[in-house]
Amino acid sequence: MAMPAEILVLALGCALLMLHIALQGIFATVELGSRWNASPRDERLQVKGPVAGRAERALRNYLETFPALVGLALALVVLGKTGGLGETGAWIWFLARLVYIPLYLGGIPYIRSLVWTVSALGLTLMFVALFL
Repeated sequence: MAMPAEILVLALGCALLMLHIALQGIFATVELGSRWNASPRDERLQVKGPVAGRAERALRNYLETFPALVGLALALVVLGKTGGLGETGAWIWFLARLVYIPLYLGGIPYIRSLVWTVSALGLTLMFVALFL
């Protein structure tokens, strides 16, 4: 049986989550040091550099939308409504979230917000597909 595209996007979304976590960890470690990274982090140090801060905020932003992708993708599969509008929405979400990372890390305003809006449109298409 072929894997529904929505599940493929979900798997790729998990890989993208790991990329976000890796970027945040790398930039925080560069700033705060490997000793901090290996510690239990009891002192609650915060990154102060712009790129490390952006990586942290980009991860948090991703975590705000990823659960919606998970729920919508699984609902489409369970209801047998894969393909079409839902699949298109899933790919739009994924590609926009992929483009979002360098835009956020680069501190590029407006275009970054537009790309976030496109990703939200992808989720909206998936939501609409549930009811068609």
